[in-house]
Amino acid sequence: MESEEAEVAAAGAASPSGGNVTSAPKKRGRKPKSKEESQTQEERGGKMKESGKKTKQEEQSVDEKYTQWKGLVPILYDWLANHNLVWPSLSCRWGPQLEQATYKNRQRLYLSEQTDGSVPNTLVIANCEVVKPRVAAAEHISQFNEEARSPFVKKFKTIIHPGEVNRIRELPQNSKIIATHTDSPDVLIWDVETQPNRHAVLGAATSRPDLILTGHQDNAEYALAMCPTEPFVLSGGKDKSVVLWSIQDHITTAGSTDSKSSGSIIKQTGEGGDKSESPSLGPRGVYYGHDDTVEDVAFSPTSAQEFCSVGDDSCLILWDARTGTSPVTKVEKAHDTDLHCVDWNPHDDNLILTGSADNTVRLYDRRNLTSNGVGTPIYKFEGHKAAVLCVQWSPDKSSVFGSSAEDGLLNIWDYDRVSKKTDRAAKSPAGLFFQHAGHRDKVVDFHWNAEDPWTIVSVSDDCETTGGGGTLQIWRMSDLIYRPEEEVLAELEKFKSHVMTCASKP
Repeated sequence: MESEEAEVAAAGAASPSGGNVTSAPKKRGRKPKSKEESQTQEERGGKMKESGKKTKQEEQSVDEKYTQWKGLVPILYDWLANHNLVWPSLSCRWGPQLEQATYKNRQRLYLSEQTDGSVPNTLVIANCEVVKPRVAAAEHISQFNEEARSPFVKKFKTIIHPGEVNRIRELPQNSKIIATHTDSPDVLIWDVETQPNRHAVLGAATSRPDLILTGHQDNAEYALAMCPTEPFVLSGGKDKSVVLWSIQDHITTAGSTDSKSSGSIIKQTGEGGDKSESPSLGPRGVYYGHDDTVEDVAFSPTSAQEFCSVGDDSCLILWDARTGTSPVTKVEKAHDTDLHCVDWNPHDDNLILTGSADNTVRLYDRRNLTSNGVGTPIYKFEGHKAAVLCVQWSPDKSSVFGSSAEDGLLNIWDYDRVSKKTDRAAKSPAGLFFQHAGHRDKVVDFHWNAEDPWTIVSVSDDCETTGGGGTLQIWRMSDLIYRPEEEVLAELEKFKSHVMTCASKP
C-alpha cells in the first residue's frame, strides 16, 4: 500500500535564519554553504560587489525579463506547473508512469533537498500529475504564485540521504531503481519501492542504500550514467578515472512492472545475515585517460561496452571496454575550457553533444574523430551567456536537444534547422527554436519525459537571486511551435476568424 501523499516541501522547516538555504558556489556554482560557512544577510550584502554576485540593476533586469516571460506563458506553452522548493535540488528525473486517466497521467518524479545542515539532506520520491496535451486552459497556466507549491506535485516518500544529492539517475530497465552521487567516492543504489519512508529531522539516522558501488579513489560528485541496454553503471570523479560496474547479479526483478512484486535489487544472503551495512560491489573496469576531474559520462545507446566522458581537462574521450582500459579516441581540445556535460544521441549512435564553461554546446560525429586527438565539431551552438550545465537529446526527435546553463535559460535546439535559417530568425542563434525563461537563476538540471516526449521537468538553484531555495517547473511548449510549419498553418487557417478576433481584443 502506498503511504498517504503530502505536498512536496522541506523536511522540517526553513533554515535557522527564517529564510531558505544560502549559497556559496564552488567551481560550478552548485554547492550551498554548510551551516558553519553561512553568512548573515548583512555580511552577504556588504560583500556583494567583491564576490561577484548580482547587482541591483542586474536583479532588476532578471525580474523584468521574468515578468515579460510570464506574460507570454499562455501563448508559448501548452502546460506549465511551477513548484517552489524550500531547499534547492541539484537533480530532477522522471520515474515510471503509474496511472493513465482521461485528462492527465500520474508519474513518479525524483528530486532532492540540499539543506544547510539544520535538517538532513534527502532524496524525494514524488508523484506528479502530468496534464495531457491541449487540456489546460491558457488563462490557468499563467496564474501561479512563485512562492507556492504546485498541486500537481505530491510527496510520496522521503529517503534520508548520506550527504547531499548531486546527481540522480534511473535504471532504464527498471526505473524504480536509481543511483545517486554525493560528495564521496561511492555510487549509491536505491530501490525506491522497498526503501522505508523516513521523517527527516535533525539527528535522524540516514537511510541504508540497497547497494554501494566502490572503485573510485577520490570523490565522485557529478559524472553518473545508467546504461540503456544492460544494468550497467558508469561514473567519473576527482581521481580522473571512469569506473564501470555491472549490477546484473544484484537484480532480481529488472523490468518488472508489477509494483506488488517489485522485489529488491539485492540478492538475499540468507536469514540472520548482517543487515546493518549495505552490500558493496567492486568495478568491472577502471579507465584512465583524463588529466583532471571527470565531470560527466554517457553510454552508447546501442552497447554497454562503449561509453564516453568529459572533464575539466577540456577533453572528450571515447572508450570501449572490449579493447582495454585506455581511450579509443581522445579529443584533446573539445572546448576552450572545462567540459560540464555530455549526451549520446539515442537515435543515432554517431552523434555526441558536449556542454562547457565556454558557454557553448558542440555536436560531434564520432566518425570524424581520430585517435591522435583531432576532432572538429559538426556544429557549435552559441545561445547561452554563461556556463552550460546540462545537455540532453530529445527522446522523440533525433535532431532535437535541450541545454541549460547558469544564465537561467533552458534552450531547445533542432540541428535540422541550422541550414534552414530564415530572415525571420536572423537575430536568433542558428538551430534555436525555443527558449524557456521561467527560471530566475542557474538551471542545474532538466529531463525530457519519455512517456510524454515534449514534457520537460527543470530545476534551478535560486540562492543567488532570491536568497535561497529553488524552483521546479514542469512544462510543455505549444505544439504549434515544433510541428511542421505546413501542418500548423493548415490548422490555423481553420480558425482564422477566431484568431483574428482574439488578436483585436485589447
